Amino acid sequence: MKIFVSKYQSPLGDMRIISEENDLVSLQFKNQKYYKENIYSKNKIIEKDNKTIEKTKKYLDKYFKGEKIEKHNIKLAPKGTEFQKQTWTLLNKIPYGQTTTYKEIGEQIAKIRNKNKMSAQAIGTAIGHNPIAIIIPCHRVIGTNGKLTGYAAGIDKKEKLLQLEQGQKI
Repeated sequence: MKIFVSKYQSPLGDMRIISEENDLVSLQFKNQKYYKENIYSKNKIIEKDNKTIEKTKKYLDKYFKGEKIEKHNIKLAPKGTEFQKQTWTLLNKIPYGQTTTYKEIGEQIAKIRNKNKMSAQAIGTAIGHNPIAIIIPCHRVIGTNGKLTGYAAGIDKKEKLLQLEQGQKI
């Protein structure tokens, strides 16, 4: 399997994009919490853009210009547990410019998993380990009280991403 890695300079800092063949597996801000510097051995990595990375960069260019993007044509393949993947799938349903709460995500996951409720900590941890920032919009999840909480890349970045989606310049 070929693994492609590329850098992207966003207005909020350096990002790294990783693609396994045609699947986007990682898009992270450099030095964010849970940032995995060497998830692949150096001899497997091809440091150049492939079609998936090119699509991702075009998406990011549009996103950071403030263009509202409802759909993308990037094949996502985040690596994680079944619970994490279920959580990340729900994040993908949060519309551009809107937010939801950790509690609401927890209620949806509980329903999917036939449970009465889910631990807020488990939900927060799954969201925090999202390996594909921005495209899987974990920044759109806020506290029940409306406060910005928990973002692996930092609350300052979360705030700016939400401002951008509200039509503000960042």
